[in-house]
Amino acid sequence: MALLGYGQAKYVFYFIGDGMGTNQVLGTEMYLSELKGEIGRQRLCMTQFPYSGQAATFSASNGITDSSAAGTCLASGKKTNNGVLGQDPDGRPVRTVAETLKAQGWGVGIMTSVAIDHATPGAFYAHVPSREMYYEIGTQLAFSNFDFFGGAAFHQPNPKSGTGKRVNLYDLCEEQGYTLAHGFEEAQQLMDAKKMILMQSTDGIDRNKPSYNIPYAIDHRADDLTLEQIVQTAIPFLSGKYERFFMMVEGGMIDYASHGNDAATAFGEVIAMDEALRVAYAFYQAHPDETLIVVTADHETGGLALGNSDYTLNLQLLQHQRCSAWILSDKVSALFKGKKQPKWEDVKQVLTESLGLYDKVEVTKEEDAALQKAYKKAVSHKGNDMKTMYKDVNEIGALAVKMLNDKSKIGWTTHAHSAHAVPIFAVGVGAERFSGWHDNSDIAKLILRATR
Repeated sequence: MALLGYGQAKYVFYFIGDGMGTNQVLGTEMYLSELKGEIGRQRLCMTQFPYSGQAATFSASNGITDSSAAGTCLASGKKTNNGVLGQDPDGRPVRTVAETLKAQGWGVGIMTSVAIDHATPGAFYAHVPSREMYYEIGTQLAFSNFDFFGGAAFHQPNPKSGTGKRVNLYDLCEEQGYTLAHGFEEAQQLMDAKKMILMQSTDGIDRNKPSYNIPYAIDHRADDLTLEQIVQTAIPFLSGKYERFFMMVEGGMIDYASHGNDAATAFGEVIAMDEALRVAYAFYQAHPDETLIVVTADHETGGLALGNSDYTLNLQLLQHQRCSAWILSDKVSALFKGKKQPKWEDVKQVLTESLGLYDKVEVTKEEDAALQKAYKKAVSHKGNDMKTMYKDVNEIGALAVKMLNDKSKIGWTTHAHSAHAVPIFAVGVGAERFSGWHDNSDIAKLILRATR
C-alpha cells in the first residue's frame, strides 16, 4: 500500500451505491451476521477499507437532493439544482472527472445496474437541463468517446415523436464505433473491440423498447448479467488498451429497492455491489501503489431505521423473502387478471411462497385481517395498484412486504430520499484524504488530486 501522501494513482475505481446510506450498509452486515446466529457484523469488503468518512448530500436548490444533482456533484465537484444533469444552476456545463481524465489519455468506463442513460451514469458524460431528457443523454453518450459502458442499455432508445429526430441510439452508438455486447459470455468474445457497450440481454434487445434495470439480485436468473460480471469485463478491456484507467461503478438498484421500502431486496443489492467491489479490490491487491478505490453514495433513500420498537432486531426473518416486492406484486396482480377472481387461499399461498408468511413467519389475527381487507378491496376493484417511484405495486404485496419489514424491526420514514449523510470508504493511493466529514463536492476533487 502506498505511504501516506505519496504515489500517483494510475487506476481509479469510483463506486457509487445509489441510495446507499450508512444504515443500508450496516443493516446488510447485521443481517448477514444474524444468518449465522450471531449479533454483530459480517463485514463487507467496503467496510474493511482502512479509511472512511461521511459526506453531506444537499443540492444547490434543496436540502434533500435528487440523483441528478447528486450525481453531477459526485462527477464534477460542483453542486447544482435538483433535476439538472451535468450543468451548474445557471445552465453552464460542468467538467467531470471522467471527462478530465479522458482528455489526459486515460481509458474510461461507466457502468451501472440500471439504464446507462440514467441520472448517475449520465452525470459523468452528459450535460442537459433535465434528467428526463433521456434521448439527449443517450446521444451524448454516443459522442462521449468513453471506452466502455455497461448496464441495462437505454431507457429511451428513440426520440419522442414530433422532434424531427429519427436516429435510434443503438444505431448511433454503432456509427460512433461502439460494439454492442449482449451478456457476459458474448462480451468475452469481443474484447478486441475498440469501444464496447455491455448490456443485460443475452438474446439481443428490442431496439425500440425502453430498458430499465438489470434484475434485482434476489430475482436473479442464471443468464442475467451482474454488476460483478460487468466489472470483470471492464478491467481487462480497459487495462489491455490503456496504461491508466478510470471506472465509475454504480449499484443503482439499492435506490430502487429503498424507494419501495423493501429491505431484503435492498440488502441484496448492497451485497451485489460489494461483490463487484471485490473484483476491483483484487486488482488493487496486484497494484497497491498505483490504485485508488473510493466507495460512496449519492444520497440515502427511504430513511431506513434499524429498530422500530424495542431494543431488538430480527433481521434474519428477511431470509424468507424469495423475490423482490416488484416480482411479488406481479405474482399477486396476475391472479386477478384471469376471468375468474382468485380465492383468498390462492393469494395466501403466494405470500407464503414469496415471503414465508403464515409458515416461517407468524401472522397475527390483526395482520391477517389487514391482508384479507386488502384482498377484498382488490376483488372489488379487480386489482389495486399503488404508485411508487419506479414501478406501481399491488397493495396486497406492498402490505405484506411492510409486515415482514416491521417484524424484522426495520422502519422507513419515506418512500423518497432523505438528507442523511452517506458513507465514504477508501483504499490505495491518496485514500487517507477521504477520512473525516466531507461535503459530497469534495470527492471528485480529491480523486483528481490523487491522479496528479
